Amino acid sequence: MKTCFSIDALSPSGANAWRLLENDSWRECVYAEALKAGDKQITDKKSAEQWSGRRLKKDRDAILIPQKKAGTFDFLMRGIFAHAVLHRSSSAPIPAKEQMIACYKALKPGTPWLVYLNVSGHFMALDTSKVSIMINLDIAVRGEIASSEEYVGPIAAAKDTMMNELYKQFLAGWLDHLKSSNMNVFVPDPEKLKDDADYIEEIRNWQCE
Repeated sequence: MKTCFSIDALSPSGANAWRLLENDSWRECVYAEALKAGDKQITDKKSAEQWSGRRLKKDRDAILIPQKKAGTFDFLMRGIFAHAVLHRSSSAPIPAKEQMIACYKALKPGTPWLVYLNVSGHFMALDTSKVSIMINLDIAVRGEIASSEEYVGPIAAAKDTMMNELYKQFLAGWLDHLKSSNMNVFVPDPEKLKDDADYIEEIRNWQCE
């Protein structure tokens, strides 16, 4: 599976977007559009994370000038911000239900776990008391943070109805991630879900760039 990130800047209204080029200038674009010749392609997640969340300002000639990385509450203010956009040049896998259940089963209750899908479609978990989830480009699709044995650990993993529902939520979130190229996509509410087969078919039919 081949992936890379572009750096797209988005206006406050979302009506205007720009993409960072190899020569560090910017071109106007449609947010998250397919890569074009000259676009900067970043394969290192840490390098892309350094761009994601940075504020940009226009100078007198309407040229975008990168500023310092945004603070925790800067997103409450209007402005142009940079976002890391994932691009795939190969097909995407279908997340495995058995691997999801194994992931939940292995977690020790009492820790604030976040179960998520990484860009390779694998279920992972991180301890949110130790690892930041803000602008974490390993997280393609995320569930809810949970610590109770009712939601993580062997007892939770044995609940077929809950595991079936969670799997559908992650499939729906994965499809949203593929279509939008957004990272840190939240799984949808259970009442909005379709059947597993519908999501699996759409994921199989999804076309890479």
